[in-house]
Amino acid sequence: MRIGLRTIKTAVSATLAIFLASGLGLQYTTAAGIIAVLSLTNTKRSSLFTGISRLLALTLATIVAGVCFTLFGYTTWAFGIYLLLYIPLTVRFGLADGIVVCSVLVTHYLIEESLSWPWIANEFALMIIGVGLALLMNLYMPNVEKKLKMNQEEIEAGFREILREMAKGISQQGSLTGIDEKYQELARFIRKAEEQAQNFQENQWFTPNFYYSDYFSMRRAQGKILAEMIDCLKKIQVAPQHGENMQFLLNYTAKTFAQNNDGQTILAMIAEVLDDYRMMALPQTRDEFEKRAELFQFLQSFKSFIEVKAEFAGKLED
Repeated sequence: MRIGLRTIKTAVSATLAIFLASGLGLQYTTAAGIIAVLSLTNTKRSSLFTGISRLLALTLATIVAGVCFTLFGYTTWAFGIYLLLYIPLTVRFGLADGIVVCSVLVTHYLIEESLSWPWIANEFALMIIGVGLALLMNLYMPNVEKKLKMNQEEIEAGFREILREMAKGISQQGSLTGIDEKYQELARFIRKAEEQAQNFQENQWFTPNFYYSDYFSMRRAQGKILAEMIDCLKKIQVAPQHGENMQFLLNYTAKTFAQNNDGQTILAMIAEVLDDYRMMALPQTRDEFEKRAELFQFLQSFKSFIEVKAEFAGKLED
């Protein structure tokens, strides 16, 4: 059994919340611990926004409960009417995440049959302690930038391997058997890396670092085009005069596939191949026409694949 950092943070924040609430002489102190548990998220920013959202939700809950309990008394029926009104309102104002927590706090008004200022202050104090300690625990986040850089290297290695397999398939030295599984594994890894980059970004308070999330988003876009290239390559039979050029393009791309490659050299090479392609004699049969069209589609997808990286590199320079 492995106890992670978030588990430790949750246990510490909940325990401290209960101790602090008890030390301040509040009532229903365990609620502060539960609020801390529910408010501790994966990132600093999400914890902050969760805390603000729940304080606003509690304000709305207190107002709605005040109206319902004043009109219908401190009864179960009044609490049911409160829920009928409160739930749609929280959804309307984007505060639905606080429905459960705030409704539990509202039951304290119901149990005590009081909405006096001391009881309102008690509930807000419980909320502030819970969300405050959750936020305090999240002030420490391990630096995952080294992991993100390793993810970059692994993703680039995955692309290089697939591109080499595609080149082998064209030269008939190998086949495309198993390439779909390799692509699916790469796509899953990119999605996971993108989530980690998003968390890293949200853990920066004042200067969010968008580079990693943009980078993995770019690789995900390239991955989708790569899947199209693989499907296209399965359908075409490349003539020897074209196969050599395509094989060279794929191998060169695999060899130079890296974070700092802006793709301009490869785009120029693809343009030369396309120019040679356009100078060829027109196809004489339907079969030749279809093969030519599939080859052209592959080269266009290849061009789009590189253009995604070139555009990303251009934005970085800007």
